[in-house]
Amino acid sequence: MLRKILIIGAGKSTSYLLDYFLEKAIEEQLQIVIADLNPEAIPAKFKNHSNFDVVKLDIFNTPERQKAVQEVDIVVSMLPAHMHINIAKDCIHFNKHLVTASYVSDEIKTLDKEAKEKGLVFMNEVGLDPGIDHMSAMQIINQIKKKGGKMLLFESFTGGLVAPESDNNLWNYKFTWNPRNVVVAGQGGTAQFIQEGTYKYIPYHKLFRRTEFVDIKGYGKFEVYANRDSLKYREAYGLTDILTLYRGTMRRVGFSKAWNMFVQLGMTDDSYTIENSEGMTNREFVNLFLPYSPTDSVELKLRYYLKIDQDDIMWDKLQELNLFSSDKKIALKNATPAQILQKILEDSWTLADEDKDMIVMYHKFGYEVNGTKKQIDASMVVIGENRTHTAMAKTVGLPVAIATLLILNKKITRPGIQIPLHEEVYTPILKELEAYGIIFNEEEVTYLGYNPNTVAS
Repeated sequence: MLRKILIIGAGKSTSYLLDYFLEKAIEEQLQIVIADLNPEAIPAKFKNHSNFDVVKLDIFNTPERQKAVQEVDIVVSMLPAHMHINIAKDCIHFNKHLVTASYVSDEIKTLDKEAKEKGLVFMNEVGLDPGIDHMSAMQIINQIKKKGGKMLLFESFTGGLVAPESDNNLWNYKFTWNPRNVVVAGQGGTAQFIQEGTYKYIPYHKLFRRTEFVDIKGYGKFEVYANRDSLKYREAYGLTDILTLYRGTMRRVGFSKAWNMFVQLGMTDDSYTIENSEGMTNREFVNLFLPYSPTDSVELKLRYYLKIDQDDIMWDKLQELNLFSSDKKIALKNATPAQILQKILEDSWTLADEDKDMIVMYHKFGYEVNGTKKQIDASMVVIGENRTHTAMAKTVGLPVAIATLLILNKKITRPGIQIPLHEEVYTPILKELEAYGIIFNEEEVTYLGYNPNTVAS
């Protein structure tokens, strides 16, 4: 008898996920229902396969949504995080397991007791970041602890970037994920982490000027800016006594300094709307954030305001985006500055059909065992195939798909709202990911810490 999987949402991140189920459908006796608001965009290879059903679904249509959930064994929600809650409640009501790649929201947490009582697995944060970062980190942390090691330092950085062969702009960057998340990154709270036993805080207006550097073998140098809350997983990872805990986002060197120009101008602000935004030119948009002058051009005012010399690469980066164009017009009504900036950037930073993206993840583990301080560096690089089969879609979609099948096959049985921190979850997922080229390279190096020979400062 066929086991039924409902996949809600077939957007950018689902290409590898759907291919995985296509590959496994017959041997695993699966019937996959792909439910999306725009089913016409789903490739014919799924529509024409006997083990797939493609249906139109508006998740705000409660009877339709509940009927879809009721008829399957497990639900995979690939929707934005804020849309999971009603699906999760349906899964509780109809006794169905649930898998998502999203951060666990406070609303979802409230369902934990019922999920446990009903023996339901609600696996969240099982994509890339969050997801592969949790699993790969826990695997090494637990190995260190098993040999009697005490964790001193843990750093974890991830970046969704453009692959070297498709890197052809001055920013060394293209959108590989939701562009909005890039534009508003770092907002909504001060970045906080701990270094050498001292709490550190970076307010948003300073975030992109407090960067650190990382070398990845074969791929060169990257920079990192801090994530909003590095301390969130201290307890979950079992690192309550750790001296350094720092999580961040990776970019190519120079990106953050250039991005900081937008932050200082106020173009990343999403808290108010510009009433007459529709029909405004890019040039007029830039001028909104500059002082009035009866004589100076927009270019001159901006250079003076940001203290940029005309031979500075920062100036070339701004010009490359057509920011000063009087021909390019904004087609958004009552948009926020962040929304307008996103639209302008999408014109320059959208992947071309044959462009390849790149995922880079790096962990640093510092620990002490038998009185000796040691360090393990672990890194992963995944290159995409094209604009559809991206490294982002691969690293988000495959662990979600693998986890779904493991739950269906009763290999993962721990009930409740959870993230993939347990050995029964991360061991088989990481092992299977290796077959798809998602591999961590581990290296023992000299322990450096931050101030190995001095008192923390």
